[in-house]
Amino acid sequence: MRLPLTMDCFTLATRTLIVVIALGLAASARAQDAADDKPDARSTGLPSALDWTFHFDATWGTFGFANSLFQNPKEGVPENLSDQWFEGSMKPALSATYKRPNATEWYGKLSAVGERTYGSAPVVAGGDTSSFQVEDLYIGWRSGGAFPSLGENVVDVTVGRAPYQIGHGLLLYDGAAEGGSRGGYWTNARKAFQFAVIGRVHPGAHTIEAFYLDKDDLPENDTGTALWGTNYEFAAGEHSTLGVSYLRFFAHRDKNPVRDGLNVVNLRAYLTPLSAMPDLTVDAEYALERNGDLFASNAWTAQGSYTFSAATWTPALTYRYAFFQGDDPATRRREGFDPLLPGFHDWGTWWQGEIAGEYFLSNSNLASHLVRAQVTPNDAVTGGLLFYKFRLEQPASFAPGVTDRNLAFETDAYVEWKINGNFTANFVGAFAHPQTAAQQAFNRTKNFAYGMVFLAYHY
Repeated sequence: MRLPLTMDCFTLATRTLIVVIALGLAASARAQDAADDKPDARSTGLPSALDWTFHFDATWGTFGFANSLFQNPKEGVPENLSDQWFEGSMKPALSATYKRPNATEWYGKLSAVGERTYGSAPVVAGGDTSSFQVEDLYIGWRSGGAFPSLGENVVDVTVGRAPYQIGHGLLLYDGAAEGGSRGGYWTNARKAFQFAVIGRVHPGAHTIEAFYLDKDDLPENDTGTALWGTNYEFAAGEHSTLGVSYLRFFAHRDKNPVRDGLNVVNLRAYLTPLSAMPDLTVDAEYALERNGDLFASNAWTAQGSYTFSAATWTPALTYRYAFFQGDDPATRRREGFDPLLPGFHDWGTWWQGEIAGEYFLSNSNLASHLVRAQVTPNDAVTGGLLFYKFRLEQPASFAPGVTDRNLAFETDAYVEWKINGNFTANFVGAFAHPQTAAQQAFNRTKNFAYGMVFLAYHY
C-alpha cells in the first residue's frame, strides 16, 4: 500500500531508517568485539546499597494524511487538503531497589519525557510544539518474604506519579493526556497519573487491588478527572484471567458533569477455554456506567482468535465485535458511553483503527466489527491486516442531519520489524472509505488514506 507522504518526506524517512539500522548494526558489532575484552565495571557514584537500573527510550515518527479526517482541517480553504508531520520523544529513566535477604523491599523510579510535534499536523494532533516534564516519580514497598505462608511479595504498595492499568486497557490505562501544548499526540510516551496510590495483595492465583488515581490532564483542558476503585483478578490458568472492577470518578462539574460522581463496573474474561485447543483464545468485557438520574450507559466487546501455531509463518485470525452505547436524543437522561481512559494494548485496542479511532471516533456511540489476519515470518518480523466496519448506535446524536448508521469501512496494514535488541521499526498504511453517515455529517465523499513510519529505541 502506497503511503501518502510527499517524495521529500519519504526520502527523509528512508534515509533516517537507513541511518538507524546502520547505527544498530554497528552497536551490535562493537558489543561483540568488546565481549572478549570487557573492562572492569566503573562505579556510578550512586549509593552501592541500592540496586540501580538505567533505561533510555527514544522514538521518531512521520505521519501523512490524504483528504484529512473526512473534514477540512484548515480554516478558510474549501478544498481537500493533506497533512504530513513528525513526532519525536525521549524518555530517560532511573530506578532503584533496596532489598535485604528474606526481608521486605523498597523501590522507586524517576523518569522524564520530552516530546515534540512539528510539520503540518491536523488540529486534533496539535500544532508545532514541544514539552519536557517529569513522568514517573514514585516510591514503593513490597513485603518480600515477610509472609512466607502466602508467598513472595504478596503485599505491594506504590505512591507518587505512577502508571496503572486494568486488564487490556479498555477503560483504564492512559494516565496522562498528549497532544495540544505537550506534543506527541500519536507517540503517547506519557502514561503516569500525576498522583497515584496503589495497594496490591497477591496471594496465589488471586490479586486484589485498591487505588486512587489523579489524571495528568493538559493544562489547557484540565477536566479534574480523578478516581478511586478496587480490582479483583483470578488467574484461572496459565493463559486465562477473570476480573471484576469498581471505579468511582470525579471531575470538574462545569467541564464534565457526567463524569463527576460516575460509577463504573467492569467485568472481564480473557480465556483459553479448551485445554485441547491452546491456540484458541476468547476475550470478553462488559462495562456499566451510572450517575444517578443524569446518566446511564453500557458497553461490551467479544473476541475470538485462533493461532495456527504449527503452520509456516504462524498465521492468526481474529474476529471482534465491540459495542459502545450512544445518546438517544428522545430521552432526558444521557446515554452516550464515556470512553474514560483507554490505552494501547495491541493493534486495534483500544484505539479502533489508525484513521477512525485515532482521529475522529471515540469508544462511544459506536458498533464495530473487526477482522484481523496476522503472520510472523520469523522472530524479527510480524505483519498483519485489520478490516473494520464502523456503524453508529444512535445516528441522530452523531451530528445534525445524520440518519444512517453506516459510517466508514477501514483497512489497516502494519509491519513490525525488530531490527536488533534495541531498535524497532513500525510501518503502517491505512485506507478508509466514507459511507452514508460520514457523507451526511461531513459532506465528504472522497476516500481517506494514511501512512506512518515509526522508529523506536530502547535501552
